[in-house]
Amino acid sequence: MALNIGEKKDVVKEISDIASSAQSAVAAEYRGLTVSELSVLRDNARDLGVYVKVVKNSLAKIAIKDTNFECMDSSLKGPLIFAFSKEDLGSAAKLVNDFKKENELLKPVVVAVNGELVDVEKLSQIAALPNKEQAISMLMAVMKLPIEKLTRTIAAPNVKLVQTLSAYKIKLEQS
Repeated sequence: MALNIGEKKDVVKEISDIASSAQSAVAAEYRGLTVSELSVLRDNARDLGVYVKVVKNSLAKIAIKDTNFECMDSSLKGPLIFAFSKEDLGSAAKLVNDFKKENELLKPVVVAVNGELVDVEKLSQIAALPNKEQAISMLMAVMKLPIEKLTRTIAAPNVKLVQTLSAYKIKLEQS
């Protein structure tokens, strides 16, 4: 169904707004996927906080102009579905990477992270990046480790003293 000029402007504005605040983007060729498969992709995207849209490349090129994803412009060819990570850097890559494992018809064409093109072969590496909660958890574990070690080191002499006195008491009771 063809869009009129007003609808095209709305689509361009919507994508431009998303692209201006997104952290990463993946464009993938979806030729051959069924409607139900695309629905599954959209459901997965909703769960991951990823904005997914099928849009004509000419409109996408206008929408990403003057955003971090303008670098994708020359690679947009063929029927593409666009995925923008709104919250976590690797969300869009994770969505596409996981979905293409089940559906080989989805082929990543271009990946951009913070305004720079990334080789499509590195999609799985970007997908493996931790989300915000996981990164905070990893950081807290690293920060907690020295404190735990210091506490054990400070407590060690007292523990040894108690163990020695306990062993001495047991020896006295047995004799």
